[in-house]
Order: sequence, then structure tokens, then C-alpha cells
Amino acid sequence: MAEMRTIEDLDAQGKRVLVRVDYNVPIKDGEVTDDTRIRASLPTLERLLEQGASLVLMSHRGRPSGEGFEEAFTLRPAALRLAELLGKPVSFATDTIGEDAHAKVAALGAGDIVVLENLRFDKREKKNDAEFAAELAKLGDVYVNDAFGTAHRAHASTAGVAELLPAYAGKLMEREVATLSGMLENPRRPFAAILGGSKVSDKIKVIDALMDTCDTLIIGGGMCFTFLLAQGKSVGTSLKEEDWVERAAEMLKKADEKGVQLLLPVDVVVADAFANDANTQTVSVDEIPDDMMGLDIGPETAKLYADAIANAQTIFWNGPMGVFEMPAFEAGTKAVALAVAANADADSIIGGGDSVAAVNQFDLADQMTFISTGGGASMELVQGEKLPGVEVLMA
Repeated sequence: MAEMRTIEDLDAQGKRVLVRVDYNVPIKDGEVTDDTRIRASLPTLERLLEQGASLVLMSHRGRPSGEGFEEAFTLRPAALRLAELLGKPVSFATDTIGEDAHAKVAALGAGDIVVLENLRFDKREKKNDAEFAAELAKLGDVYVNDAFGTAHRAHASTAGVAELLPAYAGKLMEREVATLSGMLENPRRPFAAILGGSKVSDKIKVIDALMDTCDTLIIGGGMCFTFLLAQGKSVGTSLKEEDWVERAAEMLKKADEKGVQLLLPVDVVVADAFANDANTQTVSVDEIPDDMMGLDIGPETAKLYADAIANAQTIFWNGPMGVFEMPAFEAGTKAVALAVAANADADSIIGGGDSVAAVNQFDLADQMTFISTGGGASMELVQGEKLPGVEVLMA
């Protein structure tokens, strides 16, 4: 893999650095409720500040219409939280490339920071509009991308600007790419990959890619029922993708041919409704009632999966085992999370999205080796796609 230009290659002394961060964080009543992504940006910011740079930070948050300011999506609370974490003032521009942004940027001295308002208040950001990228580029001397979570998008702030300024990867971006690429290219073995989530169609490329490198593939979540159908089992009213059954059967055959141990549930928790207070029972996968749906893996499956996880030296996990947001169906996901946490000898990599939410829900984040900040980006990297936001940083 080609080398990325990183901030280790950058002398930022006296420079104004335009930094793309990922501050797409949850905010309630004007307060950031989970500052994980803001904290993840601190090593990069602190490194640049130590060198005497001034920083212009830009990010998106949520999915505004792109027609201008929307209070629900403002980045102001993120800027306030950043100031608290850094223990120093952070100014906030009420626009992105307008008068306030230019005034605040012009006022920066060495060691000063400004956060621009939400990039996606301007619809040109997502279109990678050349004019918008050029306006952003005017705000800095050099560009640093530390937003791995958006690296799979060719937007003005992730791809366009990098073509116009000397461009470098921040510490988070560098670590994300190195960790995920290293896992695929040279994992410590045995390598166990755990995949959950609702649909086979969403994960088929990832399954395909991982089957070329892993020793054990563990399948849970709603997508397991399409695999069970491929084995000729009846799955009741469980989520299933009829048009992907044939593809799932091909995957089972590929695993067999490659000598990959592919584990599917042996028992499931079924319910008569998609609700926390539904009537539930635990049944063998051979005895799923016609009028019930599977919403979690069962205890026998949880033990089977935990045993496989305990034997691994590299673990990659993306996707829950069941509807873990409902307490009635969280046991399977919790058992897997605990098993990953318990294997302290393994390199455990949590691949973004719901898996991160689950690890945080069960308060196990500090027991994982690496937690990716990018759900979609980590999946695309694992399945061998080129990420626009990474490609522009290659030396």
C-alpha cells in the first residue's frame, strides 16, 4: 500500500492549518452527549498547536437540507466542548466561507483555534463543488484530514480541498488506515471476524473480503436468517432477504472450500412482535415457529461464539447479534462484547457503527484494542474499496 503523507512530515510552525475533523456528535439541549469523536481529534490538534500553528477546524453534523443555517445541526456546542477538553478558548464562526469565517480566521494568532459552522449548511459541500472547495482552501495554508468517518465520501472538505493545498493525514486518520489495512494484510492468527446487522446485502462484499483472510467467520443479527434459509431451515417471520438466499448459499460453499470455519446460530430468541415487551422464547434454529421472529442469538450460540472468540489472536467485529437497543434482546450482543473484552491477548478491532454503540452501552470500550470512528468508511476499506479522502493523501 502506498504511503500516506502524515503530519509527521509537516512543519506547521507559523502556518494556518485547515483541519477536517469529524464532529458529527450527538447533541441534546445544547450539550454534547457523547464526545468520543471530539476526544479522538485531540492528539492531532495538540501536535499542530505544539508546533505553533493556528487551526481552522471544519466538520459536518447530521443531515441538514443544505439551504442554510438550521439550529438543530449547529456545531457551536461541539466547539464549546472542544474548548473544555483543550482547556483553552476556541472561537466559533457562524458561517463557513462567509464574512464571519474570514474575520475569525484573519484574527487567529499562533496557537489559536476557530471552528467553522456546519459544512453541510451549504449543499455544495456534498457535491464536491470546485468553487466551494476553492473558498475553503483560502482559509488555510495547508490541509490536514483527520476525519476517517467521512473518508469514503468525495466531498469538498475531504477531497476537493486536498487537491488545492498541501495535504496530510492527521493521527487518527493514519491510525485508522494502518490498523484496518494491517488487520487484512498481516493479522495475528487465528483471525476471527464477527459480522452482525440486519441485511446480508449490506455486508456481502465485507463477507467476501474477510473470507479471503480470516480463519473463523461468526454471523449474527438479522442477516443470519438469510443464511439459515440457504441451509433449508424455516425462519418464521424473521427478517430475511429472499433474493439473497442463493448468494448466501454461495458464501457457505466458499467458506467450506477455503477451510474457513463459518459459524451460524444454533439457537435464537424469538418473539411474537418487534417490541421489548413481546412474548419471547428460546428455540433451536430447527424449530423456529412460523408466527414468530428471531430477534437475538440464543445462549447456546452465545457460548459457541464466545469459545471461538477466546481462541482468536485477531478479532474484527462489525454489527450487533440482535436488537440490542431493547433490553429483552441485548444478551447475545452483550455476550459477544464480553467475550471480545475478555480476550486481552488478542488485537480487537471494533469496526464502527452499532458495534461501537454496543461496546459503549456495556461500558467495555477501554478493553478493546482499537475502536474505529468510521462505520461506512471502515467497511469500505475492509472490502477493498479506495476511499477518496484517503487517496488524496497518498505520497
